[in-house]
Amino acid sequence: MFASKKIKSSKIDTLVGQGVEVTGDIKFQGGLHLDGVINGNVTTVDNAEGSVLVISDQGCVKGDVNVAYAVINGEVVGNVYASEKLELSANARIAGNVEYNLLEMASGAEINGQMLHNTKTKRLMEPKKEESKDNIHRLEDNIIASKP
Repeated sequence: MFASKKIKSSKIDTLVGQGVEVTGDIKFQGGLHLDGVINGNVTTVDNAEGSVLVISDQGCVKGDVNVAYAVINGEVVGNVYASEKLELSANARIAGNVEYNLLEMASGAEINGQMLHNTKTKRLMEPKKEESKDNIHRLEDNIIASKP
């Protein structure tokens, strides 16, 4: 009846279990479920469309994340780029910049960095020529502006 913008269920092809720590970059295709720790960047093979990264509340990535769809309930220490949709659950913690096309964020999720809405196929990992100030909103600026 109503169209849902939830992330389509995807077959999980790769599982990094709890207690497992991977050092190095990971490139995956399909679905990756993370309960452990990855010390490196997480990206998709050849910018695979429909790729899904799921980080559980026990999962942690210490590096940049560059995927089409992401569901985060754990921790990311690095930049996050989701070309299609980013879902942040209540326990999500991101220490880095976030670039997204569509964002769903639950109460309690934390982002310590800048957020940029981007509908173009642009990557955080590529050097930016000039950053536009139009899409950057800082809480401190709003608080200062509202003081009498």
